[in-house]
Amino acid sequence: MLEWIRDRDHLHRAQQAHSDFLVLAFWGEFSDAAQRALPQWEEFDREQEHVPVYVVDVQEVPGLHKEFGVERVPTVLAIEKGQVTKSVEGVQSADFYAVHFAGATASRGRGTGTATARNVVVYSGPGCPACGVLKTYLRRNGVAFREVDISRDQHAAERIARRSGQMAVPQTDINGRLVVGFDRVTLDRLLGIQSQGVRS
Repeated sequence: MLEWIRDRDHLHRAQQAHSDFLVLAFWGEFSDAAQRALPQWEEFDREQEHVPVYVVDVQEVPGLHKEFGVERVPTVLAIEKGQVTKSVEGVQSADFYAVHFAGATASRGRGTGTATARNVVVYSGPGCPACGVLKTYLRRNGVAFREVDISRDQHAAERIARRSGQMAVPQTDINGRLVVGFDRVTLDRLLGIQSQGVRS
């Protein structure tokens, strides 16, 4: 059963009780999207009994969302050893949460073996058709990712240029492995995506 955070002390106790891993969801009654997300969180919680799931009502516990860098609801965070390791905004399905959060630590999936820990960052830029194709492909395959626009982040641009030797976008960092361009075969292999029409 989902547990609603009452105050900061309650959250602190929850983090102590589940110091290795917990899921923290941010909700607000004023948000239609959050209202739609709640039943999905409840289903996820029922199906993944081993995953501790807590919900923060941003109106009942004001300011807590800012401490975690949350700007909108609904947002779901994976917290491992006190650090936010994954963040997903918007309404997703219970199955999506199962893949991305039940598998966030030690590949704790639903018996299929497909839910593995993934940290995906897409480096993109303006006027980049391939970037749009890549992001659409990832979303269609239920891959959560963080996007960095290198035109707005010079340090990130320099960092990926040093790592890959190229300034081209898109570049995708998957658990520390850089993929330059929309290389579907490599993306599928690193992300465990089973592509139709491609034999393994």
